[in-house]
Amino acid sequence: MLFLNLHHQLDLANFLGGSWWFIPFGLLVFRSTFLPRILGVWLMLACFAYLAVSLSALLYPAYTDKVWTFAQPVLLAEVATMLWLAFMGAKEKSLAAGRS
Repeated sequence: MLFLNLHHQLDLANFLGGSWWFIPFGLLVFRSTFLPRILGVWLMLACFAYLAVSLSALLYPAYTDKVWTFAQPVLLAEVATMLWLAFMGAKEKSLAAGRS
């Protein structure tokens, strides 16, 4: 049981380091011309939501469920970006359409 608890704590520590990639990814999406800017802002907010969930789970485990409840809509930014790319795609404006 000790090793299972240790594994869980290391997963939470991994979230602390792994959540920072949402900042540059959100900036790239925000500055792109073919993806909605709201997705970029949403992805940057997801970074802080992951940080809040992992810090609350490490420092205050009793409040993790409440923090998760508030952070879950923000954490859906990954899924929204994935669905946008799957169904709408990254469509660039053609050069011929811009000249008309």
